Amino acid sequence: MIARIIGFDPGLATLGFGVIECRTPENGIGEASECAIDFGAIQTSPGQSLGDRLETIYGDVHTLLDQWKPDIVGVEKLFFYRMGNTISVAQARGVLLLVLAQRHLPLFEFTPAQVKQALTGYGNAQKYEVQEAVARELNLEAIPKPDDAADALAIALTTWFDRDRVSDS
Repeated sequence: MIARIIGFDPGLATLGFGVIECRTPENGIGEASECAIDFGAIQTSPGQSLGDRLETIYGDVHTLLDQWKPDIVGVEKLFFYRMGNTISVAQARGVLLLVLAQRHLPLFEFTPAQVKQALTGYGNAQKYEVQEAVARELNLEAIPKPDDAADALAIALTTWFDRDRVSDS
């Protein structure tokens, strides 16, 4: 079985995305494998109006979904740390969730601690530990850049690692 998963790390200025392709052996013999097929970030300019920035996210997410045709989507749950930033991230996340709902894609959400636990075995791992785990799991020569793309790949991997729950839904 082959599954294509896209992970998103929501943000208004930078919305990270990571697309992985995952394979499980058809005969049940051997190990599952995963590889990165694309990653990057949708960026918006602080000089633009909020509406224009959200419209960019809306259009670019549609384009990514058209291009990669994922089977499953993983999204980071909102994490509160600074109220001003949290509101703008929530607005961008809302647009992202709208696009995913329009596409009727299976969506799974994870907290930062769940992502850290899935990739490092420790829910309070440091950011660089998660990034190193992403590079190792996907056999990448370097940690993906920008950080938002590495985070999105981590979310996609967490979705894959949690596939028993995903397949039961």
